[in-house]
Amino acid sequence: MRPEVPPEGTAAYVEYTHAALHDAVFGLRERSPVSSASVAFIPVQKRIGWSLLVVLVVALVVVTKPALITLTALCTFGYIATLADRLLLFSRGLNRDAIVQVSDEDALAPTDDRLPAYTVLVPAYNEPEVVGDLVAAMHAIDYPAEKLQVLLLLEEDDTVTIDAAEAAGLGASVEILKVPAADPRTKPKACNYGLHFTTGEIVTIFDAEDRPDPLQLRRVVVAFDRVGSDVACVQAKLAFHNGSQNMLTGWFTADYALWFSFILPGLMVSKAPIPLGGTSNHIRRSVFDDIGAWDPYNVTEDADLGVRIAESGYRTAVLDSTTLEEANSDPINWVRQRSRWYKGYLQTWLVHMRRPMQLRRAIGAVGMWRFTTLLAGTPIIACLNMVFWLITISWLLGQPHVIEEIFPTYVYFPALISLVFGNAAVVYMNLVACRESSNSALWWPCLTVPIYWLFMSIAAIKGTYQLIRNPSYWEKTFHGLDS
Repeated sequence: MRPEVPPEGTAAYVEYTHAALHDAVFGLRERSPVSSASVAFIPVQKRIGWSLLVVLVVALVVVTKPALITLTALCTFGYIATLADRLLLFSRGLNRDAIVQVSDEDALAPTDDRLPAYTVLVPAYNEPEVVGDLVAAMHAIDYPAEKLQVLLLLEEDDTVTIDAAEAAGLGASVEILKVPAADPRTKPKACNYGLHFTTGEIVTIFDAEDRPDPLQLRRVVVAFDRVGSDVACVQAKLAFHNGSQNMLTGWFTADYALWFSFILPGLMVSKAPIPLGGTSNHIRRSVFDDIGAWDPYNVTEDADLGVRIAESGYRTAVLDSTTLEEANSDPINWVRQRSRWYKGYLQTWLVHMRRPMQLRRAIGAVGMWRFTTLLAGTPIIACLNMVFWLITISWLLGQPHVIEEIFPTYVYFPALISLVFGNAAVVYMNLVACRESSNSALWWPCLTVPIYWLFMSIAAIKGTYQLIRNPSYWEKTFHGLDS
């Protein structure tokens, strides 16, 4: 039984807010230190990392050529294995039954008295330019006002956003909850604090620039009734309303279409851990009491929570309901956002690999493989892309003999197959994803997606560097650039 929030303005309320803030910042770390990203690398991980680095340096000095050939072969195998698994997930995601479908008629069928209480958390910081649209989007949600609670989680010192929200006209269901200023200044810390004030049986998150399907909450309620009781979370799809703004937003839109419409449903069918999106994930409130809330020190708290859900024996379902967001149209702003995601993926992998045998028992060997290829493999491969591009450019410009030596026949042909077939396969998947998501006009970004991978590589290298230098730093993504 969750404690009742004392009346605002009383001494009991002040005490309650202090306890809520402490739990928001330190709760997970105190209950399960090994599950917290507050420490990026535990001692055993540091020892393993330094040992591998020493072995690598010694091998490169003592047996340079065999070491380089071995590294190239391992990277090639990683590319091929990851691509093959991604194609398998894509093929499974093509099945219509891979995603939960709830029609408008079914969503509107339950009467108001049968609908559970629902809480929407909307964290925002320094975003006065989008808060008016945010309030309008919350008012557009089709759900009985007496059962809907929308909490705008605004930092108490963010006066510009608070003023903009109050000027926008909040309405009956929307209220501002001021989050006490405290480090870390992260989205999950704000959500953890807001969780202590929720009244809903189901809790979801929307970002400040989101435009959710008005029937999404009703669809989720029906979806929870259809799926098993072991489903803790229903993840809606995310897409962009400004995909045609420029080439970058086109690449980003194709990327999201493939991820949310095919890869995540493929993971759902495969019963593998699903890294949640940062928004529109609808979670039973009781699950938080069971497994804990978000990690305030993890900069992709959504992916971490998705893995923790799977590790705890629960499942995540993917719902065919779309929340529209704003695609980043500025390259520098995009790199800031994507580098945080890559850093957070590596954070999440490092945290859950602290107990590898326990994780394997919970999610199985195949689940462990997919967890590794998605959360560690995605940023690592993006970093390696830059290395192999530079090798390719060096070969084209001067054909140095050393490059020929590290690509013997048994490495060269698999690498060539990976290059040609891999690029073609990814372009094909992007084209299919855009066609199926009504974005056929984005055929040109799909065909030129290799240029997008250059941005990905830059972001991955930046995120990996930040993981070492400043692991919990949350780089702010600026919104409202579409207008």
